[in-house]
Amino acid sequence: MTEESKFYSDRLERLDLFNHDLLLKSLAQQWVFESMKKKYLYNFDWLGRPIIQYPQDMVAIQEIIWSIKPTLIIETGIAHGGSLILSASMLALLDYCEAIESGTPIDPSDSKRKVVGIDIEIREHNRSAIECHPMGSKVEMIEGSSTDQRVINQVAEISKGHTSVLVLLDSNHTHEHVLGELKAYANLVSVGSYCVVFDTFVEDMPAGYFLDRPWDKGNSPRTAVVEFLKDHPEFVVDDSIQNKFLITVAPGGFLKRTS
Repeated sequence: MTEESKFYSDRLERLDLFNHDLLLKSLAQQWVFESMKKKYLYNFDWLGRPIIQYPQDMVAIQEIIWSIKPTLIIETGIAHGGSLILSASMLALLDYCEAIESGTPIDPSDSKRKVVGIDIEIREHNRSAIECHPMGSKVEMIEGSSTDQRVINQVAEISKGHTSVLVLLDSNHTHEHVLGELKAYANLVSVGSYCVVFDTFVEDMPAGYFLDRPWDKGNSPRTAVVEFLKDHPEFVVDDSIQNKFLITVAPGGFLKRTS
């Protein structure tokens, strides 16, 4: 066994221990519970744009993008644009690495890789900052509800010709809205890729935890995922991701398309 093979073998053994470590999992969930109350996930930027995510989830998305190498990433929920910039920067890195491997010059205008961001309201200062960002040329933004048929049709048209598609759902977190998004966009996910449903952790929180939000325990992204999976056996929950990172807002939300 090579040194590198042993490194990965040791990691798999360690992750298996994590999976059965109820204390560690409980501590991770308690950390989410306490840190969410203090808006910990509002503390971070990605390449200068605020990104409302836990660092662990940023790394998880980076690993997924590097693994599946999508040409299109569809995101619902834009806020300040940090997640769009994260996705765009990873796509730019994929372009760069492919250019190095092939020995051809890098021409960003030739790349078909792009990020589509959807939000019911895109504030002008955020739109301007995203468009002016060095990664802005890889981003296309659509203003409108992600469950509006006009928007769904527009995204479906954009997705034509893309053979590797990743979907990230992070907008309105009510059961009805997330289920509508899953029905609208999960079919665009390519086999082997993911539809990541953020904020499934809502279902693990006590009822009434989100006093200023329309979603709550029993009316959450997780309940939408459970209902969606009943009729969509082509998707499975990839538990290995949450078992690896432990701290995540998307437990049970990493949906991998297998067929």
